[in-house]
Amino acid sequence: MIKTKITEIFDIEYPIICGSMMWLCIPRLCAAISEAGAMGNLTSGCYENEEDFRSAIYEVRKHTDKPFFVGLTTLPSVCITPELNKMYIRVCAEEHVPAIEISGPTLDAVFGMEYIELLKDAGVKIFHKLGTVKHALHAQKIGCDGVFCVGYEAGGHPHRDNVTSMVLTPTMAKALEIPVVAVGGIADGCTLAAALALGAEGIMMASRFIATWECDVHGYIKHELINKHEFDTTLFGSKTLGIQGRSLKNKLIKDVLEIERKGGGLIDILPLIDGDRIKDAWLSGNADNALLMVGQSIAHINGILSCKEVVRSMGEDAKKHFQRLNSLIQ
Repeated sequence: MIKTKITEIFDIEYPIICGSMMWLCIPRLCAAISEAGAMGNLTSGCYENEEDFRSAIYEVRKHTDKPFFVGLTTLPSVCITPELNKMYIRVCAEEHVPAIEISGPTLDAVFGMEYIELLKDAGVKIFHKLGTVKHALHAQKIGCDGVFCVGYEAGGHPHRDNVTSMVLTPTMAKALEIPVVAVGGIADGCTLAAALALGAEGIMMASRFIATWECDVHGYIKHELINKHEFDTTLFGSKTLGIQGRSLKNKLIKDVLEIERKGGGLIDILPLIDGDRIKDAWLSGNADNALLMVGQSIAHINGILSCKEVVRSMGEDAKKHFQRLNSLIQ
């Protein structure tokens, strides 16, 4: 067992948290990660109405009594409306979910402090995912219980400052009083140990959990991730979307980058980054036909394992790295 503020807050064995993944972080994967001694993630955007979302929470709890996160994005979206997000927050409070991960603008800026108070009154821990110390200090000020510190290496939407986890994690840890969880470039025991050594109280990872038996992704894509390297992702969207994303290099992303190079705008790339296209790719195995938002940590994915094997091997390997470092002290 690795003891940190994160393991103490949530009473878990390993300070490992799964990050939100649209279409992938559904009850089976969420529960399997939590049962392994880490914290799974139920991504709210996968559900179009209150009944389905609430049922998904029940389904997670049917398979585990361990804590889990609910992921919620406040980033601009075609499908996830402000009304949907308000519903997700209300249901999380009503169901007293253990914790919520917020990605994008802070809740006070988007919906007002009453939504933060609603969650806190229900005992829901609020962790905000962000990429700058300035924004982290604001999250602390408005009452967040912790932050996810997103480095340049991360999949999804790393901040446009392009600061690596090696630099950002200790900077943020020194600046804050609330726990900092490192995100980006982490997928094994070595990188877990490194994050803790940098001052993080835990780590969040997502890409590594795709290549598990419990993740509902076509086997071809899982093997594609195993065969890829740290240079097999690319950034897009900074000019057309106003936020950048990191995706696996494939035919589709080449088309997106070409449109951006020629000065095209959101209306030109929107059909290529459609959510249903991404959902179909995960299930069909057509890895060239959609944006697959994974991080540089795919360099550390070496096989398909169960969630239990991933979590526990990371924990044991991290201990060995700390023991090796301790042996260097004379």
